[in-house]
Amino acid sequence: MSQTLAALATALPLAAGWSVHSLRLRRRIETARRDPLTRLWTRDAFTERAQRRLTFRPGAVCLIDLNGFKQINDTRGHAAGDAVIRATGRRLHEWAVNNSAVVGRLGGDEFAVVAPVSSLDHLTRALNALTEELEQPVHAVGHALEVSASIGAVGFNPHTDAADLSELLRLADEQMYRAKRTGAPWLTALSLEKECATVNGRRAGRRGTANETGAAA
Repeated sequence: MSQTLAALATALPLAAGWSVHSLRLRRRIETARRDPLTRLWTRDAFTERAQRRLTFRPGAVCLIDLNGFKQINDTRGHAAGDAVIRATGRRLHEWAVNNSAVVGRLGGDEFAVVAPVSSLDHLTRALNALTEELEQPVHAVGHALEVSASIGAVGFNPHTDAADLSELLRLADEQMYRAKRTGAPWLTALSLEKECATVNGRRAGRRGTANETGAAA
């Protein structure tokens, strides 16, 4: 009995120490998968969660791009730009919590969302609410900064549609681009058919693609 008690007395601190180490490791991994400025999921972490979400239930994929963000950076400075990104991240997070959605920052002023929706009317109400949240002024560096966003969305049903996340983001990007050109706050794809030409798997003219002369578009 005494030997058993002695063994337990030795093992318990080791087990406790390992539990603490394991918890710290999980927290470090979690932190590494969060965008440092907004605390939203990074691209890879978002992709992993979004793909799982789309496997089981109907939803919508949304791509969100801020309007005039470069001008804010250029005229008010990067501190103002960072404040706008942080505020946008916070608003997207709150909207995501209320809508059981997954949200991530893809980079720069571009964000993505996967949210469960039951109908076009449901998606319309959700996007109107999101637009209202994102268009609130951001108070930073002594100014009330006007903020707006262009949103593209596409509905998806895993039981009837055959498309992966990258294709759905591509379609949402097309609608976001159309919204930006027309001044609409958001637009949704009416089908899973692509409307724009593709360069290297991305919409022609999109940031990060190249035109025929090889210059960045």
